[in-house]
Amino acid sequence: MMMMLRFLIFTLVFMLLNGCTVRYKEVGVASDGQAYAHQLSSAQKESIAGLTQAITQLGANVNRREAADVAYNAVVYPMHLSNKYQLVWPPSLQNIFVNAGVKERGLCYQWARDMLAHLRSHEYQTLDFVWTISNRATKDEHNSAVVIAKGDPWQKGILLDPWRNSGNLYWQGVMSDPKYKWTLYEKD
Repeated sequence: MMMMLRFLIFTLVFMLLNGCTVRYKEVGVASDGQAYAHQLSSAQKESIAGLTQAITQLGANVNRREAADVAYNAVVYPMHLSNKYQLVWPPSLQNIFVNAGVKERGLCYQWARDMLAHLRSHEYQTLDFVWTISNRATKDEHNSAVVIAKGDPWQKGILLDPWRNSGNLYWQGVMSDPKYKWTLYEKD
């Protein structure tokens, strides 16, 4: 009986510390800064195609090649970050591990910061990126990136949220998000 109890406790602790790990094979960032994945699921391909179309429709001056590149990077780069962060699912469990010092990264603001740095490094001519925040300074605070047509207000942009689905990009019009009410992040 005691042996069984020890086994159950060990199993529970192991599962708690590891959660459901999120790992992607053969993904990374090339020396030119381009994210890559050697294999994409049909859902990921559909997400890239749909996001490309949505970004293209942000404005008449948006370059379709840039829109496609942003869409690809927005879907694939979070896969790289998932591996880098040693991500577990659900996101709230990753937050617990980061806040407890068990893991180094994976909070939503870190996703936003890393996504923005990666996307901005490509120096797109027709697109720009901003940092948005919801429920600032509360336990429900959430941060994310938004892509906009160069010169447009952030409210017309598309939310790029890799944290919400543990590295599987959630995207849609920033003002249409049913879960969060976003504002532009401005440092204090």
